[in-house]
Amino acid sequence: MRQTAPVRHHPASDGGMSSSGRQDIYASVTARIIAALEEGRLPWVRPWQDGPCDPGLPRNALSRRPYSGINILILWGALFDYGWPTQCWLTFRQALEAGGTVRRGERGTTVVYADRFVPKAERDGERGSDPTSSDGEPRAISFLKRFTVFNVAQCEGLSRVVAAPPAPLARTEIVPLADAVIAASGVAVAIGGNEACYDPAADRVQLPPQGAFPDALDWYRTGLHELTHATGHGARLGRPLDSPFGSAGYAREELIAEMGAAFLSAALGLEPTVRHADYIGAWLAVLRADNRAIFRAASAASKAADWLLACPASRQEAGR
Repeated sequence: MRQTAPVRHHPASDGGMSSSGRQDIYASVTARIIAALEEGRLPWVRPWQDGPCDPGLPRNALSRRPYSGINILILWGALFDYGWPTQCWLTFRQALEAGGTVRRGERGTTVVYADRFVPKAERDGERGSDPTSSDGEPRAISFLKRFTVFNVAQCEGLSRVVAAPPAPLARTEIVPLADAVIAASGVAVAIGGNEACYDPAADRVQLPPQGAFPDALDWYRTGLHELTHATGHGARLGRPLDSPFGSAGYAREELIAEMGAAFLSAALGLEPTVRHADYIGAWLAVLRADNRAIFRAASAASKAADWLLACPASRQEAGR
């Protein structure tokens, strides 16, 4: 139900995650992800499963810059909760800059970005018992900074400066984009058999023939999942890929691959789907044990998707 209070645009207000600003953002976001998983709903596919929304990743309506990492899950969760049809977002100030305003009574959604600072004692040389990093430099402390955004559907009077949502791509347009990403990655892809997997030792993705999939686009979704695994190779982004099946490390890597494939699919105009829903129990165990795990996994998934999309041939095809 919509609130009837005045517009809230303080960084601590967020549409339900944290009303006071004192609540741990890691705990509140993780709790929402866990609740969704316990219901059998995956946060990285919910907006498409449960209602219409425009294609792509969540993005700033003025700069068109897409959000990344945990912010994708936060904003997709807000789309699910409120049913907004657009993935364009603005801060309160940006809404004013665009000639409009946020409608009275609307609540914003808190997103975050990582930053670092060096404590004053470190800068002044008063370093105490835990003085510096291993190279002798003053130790920087990481933290999350919050700010509040509003969906364009919560605003009124916005000028044409606001970017219009992109039109959905036809299947015939999506396939060349996905082919370009796969080819540009440089990862060897072997076609055949009835199993999809990534072999880190051989640095090779194995995929069944496209005819083995009821929908040809599912071949690409599966390929993007395995390519996300491949970005973890030491020659690329260097994630641990040697965790045994059933371990927490294995579950974490599968979580990264699921989200990476979803982020890639959205960026290419594909509706994200689920490849390994049977891992929900393992993912829940990881998230319950560490309320920062979903932040790290989402960040790694974004880095994997960005790496694949930044390959030169991928960029050239996407820019057409």
